[in-house]
Amino acid sequence: MALVRLRTPLALLGAAVLVLVGPPLLTTGSGTETGTQIPGLRFMVPNTPGGGYDITARTAAKNAEDAALTHNIEVFNLPGAGGTVGLSRLVSEHGNGKLAMSMGLGVVGAVRSNDAPKTLGDTTPIARLTEEQDVVVVAKDSPYKTIDDLIGAWKENPGKLPVGGGSSPGGPDHLAPMLMARAAGIPPKQVNYIPFDGGGELLASILGNKVAFGVSGVGEYLDQIKAGELRLLAVTGPKRVDGLDGPTLQEAGYDVNFTNWRGIVAPPGLTDGERDKLVRLVEELHGSDEWRKSMQQNGWDDAFLTGDKFGAFLDAEDKRVVSVLKELGL
Repeated sequence: MALVRLRTPLALLGAAVLVLVGPPLLTTGSGTETGTQIPGLRFMVPNTPGGGYDITARTAAKNAEDAALTHNIEVFNLPGAGGTVGLSRLVSEHGNGKLAMSMGLGVVGAVRSNDAPKTLGDTTPIARLTEEQDVVVVAKDSPYKTIDDLIGAWKENPGKLPVGGGSSPGGPDHLAPMLMARAAGIPPKQVNYIPFDGGGELLASILGNKVAFGVSGVGEYLDQIKAGELRLLAVTGPKRVDGLDGPTLQEAGYDVNFTNWRGIVAPPGLTDGERDKLVRLVEELHGSDEWRKSMQQNGWDDAFLTGDKFGAFLDAEDKRVVSVLKELGL
């Protein structure tokens, strides 16, 4: 069952609120020519610095500025409750065409697990941007050298091997280990899952051996894996990740095929013109050399989908999260 979370050293340096206001590089393109200039555009990140939404937002903002599509995008963090605090703020900004929010499957799950009063159905869908695999990682000094080592110990005593994830129950970093557990013959209800508000928060607990292993997006931990700080045991998707030495769960004999996605939504009540301008900005970003290079560097797959089609996808994802949680007895 395919279900479904970036990464640069800069993204891990953020404080609670970070602003990206660097001047655009000189290019041959012009946001004025393409109608993508949105003065005063703000990009909300609904979790802590260093997580997948954060890296996606900052990368998109920098790429858009470097491609001269728009200027001086402010990126800020408003974490809490798996992204639903930010979602509530977004929905309250009715008619604000200068605000957008980075989000993904984690917010879909958090809405359900937190019984949030506001849902993604209350937003204006702009675009799905990327898809990526989750990674199963441990600290470099962990006793678990392979995925079989880890799952063997996990099966012996599931409750004593806490697994950390950067999303609330129902989000990708929760669903992936639950599907792993089921594939390994471990009742999902016995899994000791510890949620963190994004991959940035989770990282310290993995490195400090506060959790036995962690599950997060490949882009979030790519640098740490390549630097040898984290040991990659497996990836959750259908194929190995280029440049990384780690099998898929299916290769290792566990029937799991799981990927995450990320996108952008805006407040409700936008005019057609305001919505179309945000969509056009993202379309131009998607076609830029800057964005293509960033996708390759972060291990993201292209999953571009805009407007009403993205809205229909969000509705389907909500139904799928509910179905999988029920199927897993959670």
